[in-house]
Amino acid sequence: MMAEGNKPAKSRAQRGAEVAAHKTVSGGSFVASPEAKSTALKLRIVAMVLWLVAIGLEIFTIVWALLPEKPVNTWLIIGLIIAIAVLTLGGSLLWKKANRYDPASEKDKVRFFVQNQLGVIMTVLAFLPLIVLIFLDKDMDGKQKGILGAVAIIVAVVVGVFSYDKDAPSVEQYSVEANVVKELTGKDEVFWTKGGSVFHVCETVPDFSRSTDIQRGTVAQAHEAGKERLTKKWVSEATRDCGYSAADVDRVLGTVDEVDRTLDEGQVVDRSGELEVAPSIVEDTPATEPEPVPAP
Repeated sequence: MMAEGNKPAKSRAQRGAEVAAHKTVSGGSFVASPEAKSTALKLRIVAMVLWLVAIGLEIFTIVWALLPEKPVNTWLIIGLIIAIAVLTLGGSLLWKKANRYDPASEKDKVRFFVQNQLGVIMTVLAFLPLIVLIFLDKDMDGKQKGILGAVAIIVAVVVGVFSYDKDAPSVEQYSVEANVVKELTGKDEVFWTKGGSVFHVCETVPDFSRSTDIQRGTVAQAHEAGKERLTKKWVSEATRDCGYSAADVDRVLGTVDEVDRTLDEGQVVDRSGELEVAPSIVEDTPATEPEPVPAP
């Protein structure tokens, strides 16, 4: 038996796990609430209606304004192109909002791509046939084709850019974020401001120093409010600003599956396969002053 003095030193992650008073939630998986699913469905229906109207207007433009053998009204077609753009973009923004309420899973890669980038696909459908027919039209001169073609391409690109979901939400993302928050704080509650793009694990972070509209809710509610993700500096915020110890954070790092997807560079280090709070963050954490001992 190894002598007491020769026992290997335990990591902060191990010590943190030993003092954990609640069960790990590393395996929890996000499921949208019935209310969230209902809201997402309504948004998607409206989005589909807008897209269908946009494609219908595209067909009208092709059949009525381009194909007949008559002079082409340049300004009329530009107006129709803009109308198609407004309808398509409106549908895309609503669809993206719906995905915040009821995200897809990354496990089904095809569905995940289609659900999150459907706005881009619909943009292609709403503009590509029109652009092709503009350049193939025999009743327009080169100048008209150049003007209308350029307008249609520029508008389509702008709509496509705003329709593209760069930070597409997923069931896995929501699950990891909720598990991190619950494992660290003991409840699914985060904080954000109306103008911010991310949410935080407590309301005493420096980002809120000048804010008067701090809001709180679950991870799902934060996403529904338009917040992209949990801040990737949550480790440093937890230890420096929220009153949690390095051991508390190490416990989260050691128990929550895929926790690394929530982290920014420099927040943690890998110790033989175990993630721990980076030494630089621990060193910068203000020391807690001991409570005064009352005089006997």
